[in-house]
Amino acid sequence: MVDDMTQTAGAATGEVVLEVKDLKKHFPIHRGIISRVAGHVFAVDGVSFDIRKGETLGLVGESGCGKSTVGKTVLRLLEPTGGEIRLRGQDVTHLTGEELRTRRREMQMVFQDPYSSLNPRMSSGEIVGEPMENYGLATGKAKEDRVAALFERVGLRRENMLKYPHEFSGGQRQRLGIARALALNPSLIIADEAVSALDVSVKAQVINLMMDLQQEFELGYLFISHDIAVIEHISHRVAVMYLGKIVELTDKDTIFRTPLHPYTEALLSAVPIPDPQVKRERIILRGDVPSPINPPTGCHFHTRCPYAVDRCRAEAPPLTEVSPGHHVACHLREVGAGPVKLTPTKADAPVAAA
Repeated sequence: MVDDMTQTAGAATGEVVLEVKDLKKHFPIHRGIISRVAGHVFAVDGVSFDIRKGETLGLVGESGCGKSTVGKTVLRLLEPTGGEIRLRGQDVTHLTGEELRTRRREMQMVFQDPYSSLNPRMSSGEIVGEPMENYGLATGKAKEDRVAALFERVGLRRENMLKYPHEFSGGQRQRLGIARALALNPSLIIADEAVSALDVSVKAQVINLMMDLQQEFELGYLFISHDIAVIEHISHRVAVMYLGKIVELTDKDTIFRTPLHPYTEALLSAVPIPDPQVKRERIILRGDVPSPINPPTGCHFHTRCPYAVDRCRAEAPPLTEVSPGHHVACHLREVGAGPVKLTPTKADAPVAAA
């Protein structure tokens, strides 16, 4: 099970900061005059993972698979439908009021759009200093000095504390968001597409900054992105999501070298190679992603999988550890199934292109 997963090479081996077990988030669909519940959107449907101190778990998948919903539900910005969230060993799934507020100090978020996540009527110094005042960590000159130190640590000058968000560039605004996230000395930072809106050169700078901060403060990161190249650069382990479920979870070297789930194979085949002399077989999946309102029975991926068999259509595969530290949800990769050479069926074969 994911709870007992072995930490792989390159990943942190310290204290577990976050444990998520069978997390679910279903959004009700209301219809009619009396607003009756006519169905649910199964945005997150049984997700399990953990993150250790100083470790980055990359969460990757195509748009609409539930990545951002996982992050917001872990932070309790959205109320979970089911499952368990443990922060440093304490169950925070059902905390409310002051208890939840106290624990939230250890969990912070860096949002996708740095501009919309900052109050345009507050100066940058006030934005970073506000969490300190809210939790009684510092006021007056002490707060100003701590804010200035954070500004310098993320690559902003002290005099920028008087500027407003609209006076910064996109990269500077994201650095400001990172400084705000660090203001309360958190244990866990959830980065939701934190660099997707930035230019390539600025993106690299922000990623390297986050990696340096992680080493300095031993932060745990849940890094959510659709950019596989970014995930490969920053992550220790990678979780691949499809239609509300994690279908593969292992260390980044293994997942890029020997992916086991057909969906992971298709994702990696779409990554461009910068060398024009190198050719790769492109796997183009047929059909569209099913609706999360009415997901397929059995394995959610079977409607697009070129290797699907009858069992895939009837029985949902659990996320199973098929080798040390390597978890996959696929009937063809179960322990004891023996070596499998995946061969597309004639009807469902993917389209291959150079």
